[in-house]
Amino acid sequence: MPSPASDDRASRPSDAPSSRPSGPLLGGSGPAPGPAAARRPVGSHTPTAGGLARAALPYVDAAGSEALQIYVGNPRGWALPAGDPAQDAAFRAGCAERGVPVYIHASLLTNLGSPTPETVRRSAATLAHALRRGAEIGAAGVVFHAGSAVDAGHAEVAMRQVREELLPLLDAAAASGGPKLLVEPSAGGGRSLASRVEHLEPYLAAVDWHPWLGVCFDTCHAWAAGHDLAREGGMTETLDALVAAVGANRLWLVHANDSRDPCGSTRDRHETIGKGTIGEAPFAELLAHPATAGVPVIVETPTKQHFGHADDIATLKRLRP
Repeated sequence: MPSPASDDRASRPSDAPSSRPSGPLLGGSGPAPGPAAARRPVGSHTPTAGGLARAALPYVDAAGSEALQIYVGNPRGWALPAGDPAQDAAFRAGCAERGVPVYIHASLLTNLGSPTPETVRRSAATLAHALRRGAEIGAAGVVFHAGSAVDAGHAEVAMRQVREELLPLLDAAAASGGPKLLVEPSAGGGRSLASRVEHLEPYLAAVDWHPWLGVCFDTCHAWAAGHDLAREGGMTETLDALVAAVGANRLWLVHANDSRDPCGSTRDRHETIGKGTIGEAPFAELLAHPATAGVPVIVETPTKQHFGHADDIATLKRLRP
């Protein structure tokens, strides 16, 4: 018997961007939207060393976070650690008390498009683990990088792999009402499967516009991939292009990062908001765009303890409508 998600896909033969309804699709087990959510809640990637609740909750308070993102394993490894039930429960309760939505970033090694079968297997296992851990801690979504075909001749096969590996994960998550998956375009280069926002249309089409797959938009990645966000109106045009590619209801998270490199560099080196090559003004455009209304914004910028993140969070709060 097909899952509810499979039935949904079968009932939408085209699901073109112009035909998709607007409005948020963000489900999961995060807190219900409140006043902060309506204003685009701003937070940071948050450390967890020393215990999930013990480390993350004081950091959230010190940085002034209204949302947070964490790793649930080594970001540059394949280990799939189990959680600590006591820390999980304390973290989930603490986030609910504060009204902050939670996101998980999957391992940076994840690449469903790899020509190496073992990498594909481990990538799928990593996403399954992150989704399971997300359900345990009340996360709304799991972010993963779009991946790369690595070799020019592998591109078509790579997209078939994305379909074959993602659909079972998406169907299972949808059937259980668990966290959603959010694909994050890369900084470009290396036979990336999605770097510019227009590449997201074939990526989502590969999984039949599954309702449990959304988008995480990273400003540094978009800049590195050639979107000129620093030009007046450039951020607005890029977000308009994103909406044209995937519809108004697929942007579920923003990574707000300035850059240390020029536009089109394909280099992913983050900088403090307003201190890099993107500059401060484009982030005001980002926060004023209709596509980001109610969408959480996470900074992944350089920081010493919580201080750098607190400054960037304060800057974005000042810039938002």
